[in-house]
Amino acid sequence: MRRILLDDLKEAVKELYLQANFSLHPFVKEQLEKAYEEEIGRGREVMKIIVENFKIAEREKIPLCQDTGMAVVFLRIGNEVYWEGDIEESINAGIKEAVKGGYLRASTVLSPLDKRVNPGDNTPAIIHYELVKGEVFEITLLVKGFGSENATFLHLLSPQAGWEGVKEVVLKDVKEKGGNACPPLFIGVGVGGTCEKALELSKKALCDLSPMKEEEEEILKEVNRLGIGPGGMGGRFTALRVKVKEYPTHIAGLPVAVSLNCHSLRFAKKNL
Repeated sequence: MRRILLDDLKEAVKELYLQANFSLHPFVKEQLEKAYEEEIGRGREVMKIIVENFKIAEREKIPLCQDTGMAVVFLRIGNEVYWEGDIEESINAGIKEAVKGGYLRASTVLSPLDKRVNPGDNTPAIIHYELVKGEVFEITLLVKGFGSENATFLHLLSPQAGWEGVKEVVLKDVKEKGGNACPPLFIGVGVGGTCEKALELSKKALCDLSPMKEEEEEILKEVNRLGIGPGGMGGRFTALRVKVKEYPTHIAGLPVAVSLNCHSLRFAKKNL
């Protein structure tokens, strides 16, 4: 059995939250720079600003975006790992220290319907757990600003809709909200499970850097044919990636969740 010290977890979450807000993943930077080289017209001017922005943020250790986002934490925990204490308390403590120490904007409210009091520290985080075999303890922290979170969709399709149905709703969603979500977009799609599982999968898909499958490439091509372009100013790159994650579902349904993420896809990973 492997013991995880919760102080180590707190420090790891603090580090990841700051890292995600100040520095894009190398893969994301590569995608943005490639789009800048290949974009045309006003869209290219927007891409130039986007590239300059992430370079300044990384160099000066300042936020990539004024919306420093809600923390969405994915934990992969092995069955041979244990800890003593409250794991969620440690995660939230790490976020609080990151917000205070990094001078990040506090954006969360404790009661969504009543007084909407802002605690000033961007907690609590949204935490998802995946139990696996072994001694692994992997943390993925996704920073989700609400310019793009407000461009999240859930569809309940007929079982026979298949890939064509998925492509159809992604295109519909991008047409409706893509220009508001700070394109070029990263698009995560969750298919299957129940409604809440599909939504969770769509966010996990945003952090999936594996090569796109043929069907995902086809959806991306169709999205880019819309011509919305960087910043909604027109161009070749309305989106940079489409990733789909699947889960078994009921014979009577096909839940599809679509998460449109802005060009500043902010996430970081660490193994404790």
